[in-house]
Amino acid sequence: MPPEPSLIEPVFWTGALAIFVLLVLSAFFSGSETALTAASRAKLRAKADKGARGAQRALDITEDNERLIGSVLLGNNLVNILAASLATSLFTRAFGDSGVALATLVMTFLVLIFAEVLPKTYAITRPEAAAAQAAWPIHIIILVFSPIVGLVRFITRAILYIFGLRIAPGSQMLAVREEIAGAISLGHSEGNVEKEDRDRLLGALDLSERNVDEIMLHRSQIETVNIDLPASQVLEQCLQSAHTRLPVYRDNPENIIGIIHAKDLSRAMYDVQLSSINAENNSANAFRDFDVMSIATAPYFTPETTSLDDQMRQFLRRRAHFALVVDEYGSLQGLITLEDILEEIVGEITDEFDPEEEANVKPAEDGHYFVEGAMTIRDLNRANDWALPDDEANTVAGLVIHEARIIPAQGQVFSFHGYRFEVLERAANRITKLKIRPL
Repeated sequence: MPPEPSLIEPVFWTGALAIFVLLVLSAFFSGSETALTAASRAKLRAKADKGARGAQRALDITEDNERLIGSVLLGNNLVNILAASLATSLFTRAFGDSGVALATLVMTFLVLIFAEVLPKTYAITRPEAAAAQAAWPIHIIILVFSPIVGLVRFITRAILYIFGLRIAPGSQMLAVREEIAGAISLGHSEGNVEKEDRDRLLGALDLSERNVDEIMLHRSQIETVNIDLPASQVLEQCLQSAHTRLPVYRDNPENIIGIIHAKDLSRAMYDVQLSSINAENNSANAFRDFDVMSIATAPYFTPETTSLDDQMRQFLRRRAHFALVVDEYGSLQGLITLEDILEEIVGEITDEFDPEEEANVKPAEDGHYFVEGAMTIRDLNRANDWALPDDEANTVAGLVIHEARIIPAQGQVFSFHGYRFEVLERAANRITKLKIRPL
């Protein structure tokens, strides 16, 4: 026999009010969890620097995400389970045995719409504002639940430890640099970041991940000056060169003993010429006793394993623009300048003194690209928005040789990493030109 209506109604409405309050708390927990995990720490930091206390408190509580998530989930599960239990009790008293199924349907609908989807949708649309608003109540909840959450953390880590997973306190799943790089790449894929802006930003972030040997000018391409040449010939070579700084060698081109600057050499030899004219001496012999090494500076050597970020800092600290790259045995490997590092960020830098050079990549009408073998893989990827790997080789020719495991003959064709490579030209043991197209 069902209870009297007079006894049901007070209990029913009191229970319904309690369920409503619990659903509001569940919505608060769900929205707070989403807001605090989705909020950008960079934006919160910017607001905190302007004096926003809520943003600063949100930063503080998100320092330990494990404790934050544990407290929020504990509160959310408590109110959801309590609300479901109350609803089951009320519906059972009102409708008998069928009240269990009815309570399950009603509470599933209410929790899904009002305690999950609605608050999380609101929080995800304005996470920083929602995180700042929820920070203070969540801070209190973390303090209240701290002992229970600590016990839960201990049990969780113990179980993970059994399976071989160790979590360092305060460990970050993603480094800040990786988060920024991921955000930039995502912005480009969604059309919010231009390709040129993406390349510059990622180029700056990659400086610490790349070494000088990846972008240096190889020793075979370095223009050097023989110290044993007459001073007039040295001056002539400097004036005809497109470079303002030239390494000076003795006996062996790899035996670099100094660096001369064209301006310093020109100024010093002009003074000698002027002194000879004033002394009414034969100007033809004015440079006979001129010592080129007197105006040369000491060469600056750097290891080939130095990162581009560290090398740029060294250039700035030494007020230098020019370094010679050596290997672990001290042998000359190449040359790097400050301009080379800057070009990794902003792209190719040219001026009126740079010689006209043909483009390293030429597109064809049939979808192929004619590529110089000496072109770096990174430059090719940036030019065509490709994703060829550059872990095992720096140049396109080096990648083909590495993958083929041989020095290919002219006309050979290879397919790897989703691209077709055809060797067009080869000089001695070097691949000088290739034809590439995506498969």
